[in-house]
Formats: sequence, structure tokens, C-alpha cells
Amino acid sequence: MITSGFMYLSFLILLAGLIVWAEKKFPGKFFKYVPAVVLLYFIAMLLSTFGVWEKTDEVNNYYKTVKDNLLPAMIFLMLLRCDLRKIFKLGPNMLLGFFSASISIGIGFIVTYFIFKGFYETDTWKAFAALCGSWMGGTGNMVAIQGALNIPDSKLGYALLMDSINYAIWVMILLGLVPFGDKFNKWTKADTKIIDEVGEELKRSQEETRKNIEFADLILLTGVSLFVSALSMSIGGKLPESDFLSATTWTVIIATTLGVLGAMTPLAKLPGSSQISNLMLYTIVALIASRANFAELAQAPLYIISGFVILGIHALVMALIAKLFKLDLFTCGVASLANIGGVASAPILAAAYSEALIPIGVLMAMMGYIVGTGGGLIVAKIMSIL
Repeated sequence: MITSGFMYLSFLILLAGLIVWAEKKFPGKFFKYVPAVVLLYFIAMLLSTFGVWEKTDEVNNYYKTVKDNLLPAMIFLMLLRCDLRKIFKLGPNMLLGFFSASISIGIGFIVTYFIFKGFYETDTWKAFAALCGSWMGGTGNMVAIQGALNIPDSKLGYALLMDSINYAIWVMILLGLVPFGDKFNKWTKADTKIIDEVGEELKRSQEETRKNIEFADLILLTGVSLFVSALSMSIGGKLPESDFLSATTWTVIIATTLGVLGAMTPLAKLPGSSQISNLMLYTIVALIASRANFAELAQAPLYIISGFVILGIHALVMALIAKLFKLDLFTCGVASLANIGGVASAPILAAAYSEALIPIGVLMAMMGYIVGTGGGLIVAKIMSIL
């Protein structure tokens, strides 16, 4: 049994490293439908269930210190890739598709929670808010909301379960719909010419960006992100608090704002922010999972059913909006997966239509990082009132 704080932290990072290495070494259908970050959560959760580490004062101190300090830094780096100026180039139809997907997901969570709230555990709305943030953006947004709302680590088990099972099936459905694109577009009377033009323009822009990562890039990005984290926590701790806005919530909001602003500076052009933010993300996810327990997932079937209800509402609203505003299947599908799947899967769906459209999938997924945290917190506020 691990009782040392440093041993506990180093073991979790090693575990994350081995899983990421396995995903790269053995690519296949398993990791296609079970992302490494989800597998990390469940393996760490399993080890926690069997008591591989003990919650000593030293272990608890490492957990809180590392998690609290890395979270704002991760958010900042994650958002450095989200330049609002490039996002606006997507055009009105694709922006409409993306925000329609985000809003319909939020509606799905609110309606589903209202229908089943009598069957859920206490404060399930918080776990739903975290998952909503993930399904509007990514796992980083889920972690940000978990910190902002002080959600117990054990409560994220259901959210990760839904994020794995429901998400995997949703990806298969969207990929299966690709051959029916022409029929869908004929039904909505969509014009796809502008999509091809935007795709080519974004592809040229990406080719001009430096790809090789240098030591100077890594150390500067790490230093800036950690300083932003310290600054955000310092300012957040001095701002007025309420039932919904805690010091941690303010910290997340400040780090998010600085990240969006930083994306429009030369700092955003430095390669390496994605790699460092992913390192922080996997460390935080492993820490969160290390406090959870499988014995607390007694209501798993109810939550999986809830996930399908959320996706069903999302699909219905998206179909109605597509018909009303003449959106094509590519825009609807990639907008949906840019929200629910993020940068790992939206480009895959875009490539299923055409390789020239991959940059659109990437950029739409990046946009999710901006709206995910705020969107999840808004949905949380609404569900808390129900």
C-alpha cells in the first residue's frame, strides 16, 4: 500500500504514461472507442477501490496541492489554441451549427435531469454539469467545472461512465450517417460550396504554422502557464463569493479569460501548448480518479439510459435547426462531435467526408474549449433551481 505522497503522485503519472504509450503502440478499435483518458480514469478508480494507496495526510496534501495548482495552468494552455479571429472565419452556418449543438446538449441535460431527478442521488446535477461541460468542450472543461463547483471526485464516476459508453455509440452513429449526407442535404436544401472553400483556407493557414517543438517553447509555455495559475488563484481568492461563485470558480473564470486573450498574442504561435496541457490534464484526471470507488457506481444503468435520452434530445433539436436554417449533414455532424467528442474525434468525422475538411473539425473542436466551462456552469445553475 502506498502511503508516501510523492510515491502516490509519481505512480499515477507513470500509469498515465503507460496508458498513453499503449494507445500509441497498439492503435486499434479499442482505443478508438475507449479514449486513453477514460481508460486512465477507470484503471485508477479500480486501483483506488482495491486500496493500492492510503489517504494519509501526506497523500491528501499532494492531491490537493498538485490538482489545485495545475488546473488553472491547464485551462490557460488549452485555450491558447483557440484564436477567436480564426473561429469567426468559419462563417455563419458553421458557427450556427456549433452553437446549436452546444445549446441542444444543454437542453438535453436540463430536460433529462428534470424527468429523472426523482431517481438520482443527491447533487447529481453537479455531476451532470461536469459532463455537460465535457460534452460542450472536452475533458479539460469537465475538470474545470469539477473544481469550480467543488464536486466530490466520487461523483464523477457516473459522468465518466456516460462519457465513455454513450460517446462511443454516438461516434459510431455519426460515422454511419456519412453515406446519407446527400439525402440529408437534399432534405434540408443545404448548399455545401462554402464549406469546401473554408476548409482549403484553413488548411493553408495550418501549413504555415511551425510544427517542431523546441526547449525554449516548452519552458516558456510552462512558466507562463504556472504564473497565470498563481495569478488567477491570488485574484480569485480576493473577489466576493456567493453560493455559486466560490474562490475556485473565480480562479477558473480568470484563467479562462486569460487563455482566450493569450490566444490572440504571439504566445499562441509557440508549438507545445497542446502537449503540456495534455500532460497536466492526464495528471489531474488520474488524481481525481484516485479518490473514486467502483462501489459508488450502483446506479450505472440509470445514468447510461439518461445519456441516451440526452443524445436523443440533442439529435432531434439539431435536425429541426438543420431543416429550418438549411444546414448540411457535415456541419451538423462535426458540430455535434466537436462538442461531444472534442479534438480527438471531430477531425476523424470531418475526414470521413473529405480530408480537406479536417481543419474545420479541429477548429470547431477548439471552440468547444471556450464555451464548455461557461456552458456547463450555466446548465448547472438551471438544474440547481429545478
